[in-house]
Amino acid sequence: MKQEIKVPAVGESITEATIGSWTKKSGDFVKRNEVLMLLETDKASVEVVAENDGVLTILPGSEAGATVLIGATVATLDTDAKAGAGASAPADKPAAGAVPPPPPAQPAAQTSASPAQMSSAPAASGGSNPNLSPAVQRIVTENQIDPSQVAGTGKDGRLTKGDVLAATPGTAAGKGAAPAAAPSAAPTAKAAAPTVVPVATGPSKQGDKKLVPMTTIRKRIAEKLKEAQNTAALLTTFNEIDMTKVMELRAKYKDKFKEKFGLNLGFNGFFVKASVEALKAFPAVNAWIVGTDIEYHNYYNIGIAVSTEKGLMVPNIKDADTLSLAGVEVAVRDLAAKGRDGKISPNDLGGGTFSITNGGVFGSLLSTPIVNAPQSAILGLHKIQDRPMAVNGKVEIRPMMYVALTYDHRIVDGKEAVSFLVKIKELVEDPERLLLEI
Repeated sequence: MKQEIKVPAVGESITEATIGSWTKKSGDFVKRNEVLMLLETDKASVEVVAENDGVLTILPGSEAGATVLIGATVATLDTDAKAGAGASAPADKPAAGAVPPPPPAQPAAQTSASPAQMSSAPAASGGSNPNLSPAVQRIVTENQIDPSQVAGTGKDGRLTKGDVLAATPGTAAGKGAAPAAAPSAAPTAKAAAPTVVPVATGPSKQGDKKLVPMTTIRKRIAEKLKEAQNTAALLTTFNEIDMTKVMELRAKYKDKFKEKFGLNLGFNGFFVKASVEALKAFPAVNAWIVGTDIEYHNYYNIGIAVSTEKGLMVPNIKDADTLSLAGVEVAVRDLAAKGRDGKISPNDLGGGTFSITNGGVFGSLLSTPIVNAPQSAILGLHKIQDRPMAVNGKVEIRPMMYVALTYDHRIVDGKEAVSFLVKIKELVEDPERLLLEI
C-alpha cells in the first residue's frame, strides 16, 4: 500500500515550512525511522522520518527549497515494494497544500537566421539591436541605415557613432558617401580609425555576485531582532569581572569534574547560576511587557545563544534554578550538540525568560547585544584578557572580562540594570559564595 508522508505540525502558530533538504531521493528504498528530509520553520529545523519500510516517491512541488503548508502531502511510501524495485511513477499533480514553484523561464524563440542576419535587421522595422549603443541605434533608426552594411571600428568590430555618421547621407561626416543601403557601397575605410593600443588588465570582478534567498530561519531571526529594536527602549550598561578565582577553581577541579561528568568545566555554569540569583533579586529583569501590563515570572528559563550553520538560535535551559552547576554544564553541552546537528526543536526555543550570549568564544572584547524579544534583558559575555589592575594599592595582572547587559528601559530602570550587573560581578568573583547560594 502507498502511505502518504505529510508535513508534521511543528509548533503553535506555525502554518508553513520550507523543505531544507531530502536525505533520500525518489526510488530509494528506505527503512523505518530513517531520516527522509529536513524541514525548516521560522523557529527551528525538524527531521521527518519514515514510519515504515518502503520505496520513496517525492511528489512534484515538494523539492528542496519548496514552501509547503503544515499537513500537506509531500511524498508517498510504497510499503509493498521491495529493495531495488524502484519507485512508482510520480504523480502528475503537486502535493495538496504545496506552494507551486514558479514556472521555468521560457527559452528565446529559435530562428534559422544566422547571428549576422539577426544583428542586421533593418532599423526601419522599429526593432532594436542589442549590439548597438542607444546613440548609434537612434541614428540608424532615423536614417534607415542597414548596420550590416557599415564597417565597425569599435571594439570587436562594433559600430561607433562616428561609423554610422560617416555612412549617413547629408551629414558633415557623410558628405560624398554612397547610400548605406546600396549593395555596391564601399565600406568605410578603416585607415581613418584611430590606433587602439590594448592594455593588459586582470579580469573584472564587478559582476561577480549571486543572489541567494534567505532561509526561513534567517528571515525569522531578522524579523525578531528588528522587532526588538523597533519596539523596546534598548540601553546597554557595562562592567568588568575579575575571573581569577573562577579560573583557579576550574584548574583545581577540572580533572575530577571531567572524570565524574564526562565534560570539561566551563564558565557557562557560573554565569547561569549567577544570573538566576540576580534575577531573583531584581524580578523586573525576568519579566516583560504585555500590552499595558507587566508579566512577572516565578521560573527561570535561561536562553543560551548557540551559533549554527543556519544562524543564531537561543534554546533555553528550563528551570535553571533547580539545576546544579554540573547540571547546567550538561544542559549547555546538549543544546550546543543539538545546534550543531540541526536538531533544536521549537520546544527548546520557547519559554525563555532571560538570555546569555558569549561573543568571547569568537574573540569579541566588547559588544552591545540585542534582547531576545519579548524578554527584557540579555547578558553579553566577552573575551577574557589579562590586564593591569589596581589590587590593594598594587598593580597586578588579572584575567578580566567585560560584561554587558542590554535591557528594555520601559520596564527596567537604570539603577536596577546596573545593580543587576554588579550582583553578577560579585557572585562570579566569589564563586564559593555562588555555589553556596548565599
